[in-house]
Amino acid sequence: MFTKLILPIAAIVLLAFAVGFVVVSRSQPPEMPPPIEPTSSPFEHSIAGSGIVEAQTDNIEIGSNVPGIVEQVFVREGDSVDEGAPLFVLDDRTLKSQLELKQAALHAAEAQLNKLEHEPRPEQVSVEEASVREALAIVRQRQDQLNRDAELVNSQAVTREELVASQQALAAAQASLEQARARLELLKAGAWEYDLAIAQVNVEQARADIAQLQTEVTRLTTTAPLDGEILEVEVQPGEFVGTPATQTLMVLGNTRLLHVRVDIDEFDIPRFDQSATAIARRRGLADDRIPLDFVRIQPYVIPKRSLTGESTERVDTRVL
Repeated sequence: MFTKLILPIAAIVLLAFAVGFVVVSRSQPPEMPPPIEPTSSPFEHSIAGSGIVEAQTDNIEIGSNVPGIVEQVFVREGDSVDEGAPLFVLDDRTLKSQLELKQAALHAAEAQLNKLEHEPRPEQVSVEEASVREALAIVRQRQDQLNRDAELVNSQAVTREELVASQQALAAAQASLEQARARLELLKAGAWEYDLAIAQVNVEQARADIAQLQTEVTRLTTTAPLDGEILEVEVQPGEFVGTPATQTLMVLGNTRLLHVRVDIDEFDIPRFDQSATAIARRRGLADDRIPLDFVRIQPYVIPKRSLTGESTERVDTRVL
């Protein structure tokens, strides 16, 4: 008799357990407040977009004019810099050694030009004047010898061949005198104008070479293009910098007035009104409202690049 009641009793117990489980599982859990208050629009009609805070001048990514090894970095994050202030400098030893060679070449060219401008030397003039006097004395000697031979040729004390030799010696002495006088005149005339022009061009060329190298040395130092604040520094002494750089070296911007760059979904573009009131909210602060003023619009619609990580986000969207 008891054995016959086991199955019905077991069935009743299991049925009661199933009913209780269903009732408990269908009961609503207590509502828990969200950890972060969701944002809500204070306007009746609105559009929203994710944005990033930028400097007034945009975030300028600083690069290098030339490739090389970084020798020194002059700034850190948060430093305020003026336009033209040095940010970092590359190794300049090679260019400075070349600059010293060019400066030596300039000194040599200037010395050569100065030498030509001060010609002739007084000592050289004295030497050439002595040569003229010597040649003149030889001419007088040859002339006297020719006169004596001419008187003696009739008495046959001097042969006609000796007379001809005396005439030729006088002609040679006169030619030597003319040559000595020409050398003296050439020396007194100073440097030839074309030689001076060549020397002047050599000086100017040496100066141009120095100016070019000085420009190259200056290009090794990267300076701030405007007044602003250093937002990021990603370069250290000893690192190699290429052109173009494979990574951002520094980020600079004028943060005295901040801008917010907002990406508007292409489906919201028809409802965008630049004259409407706009506010910004920082993430995690639902009650935070920062009034915004419209500055400008970039009308070129581009694929979305700023990702928010939200589950409803589409990455195949274009934004304004």
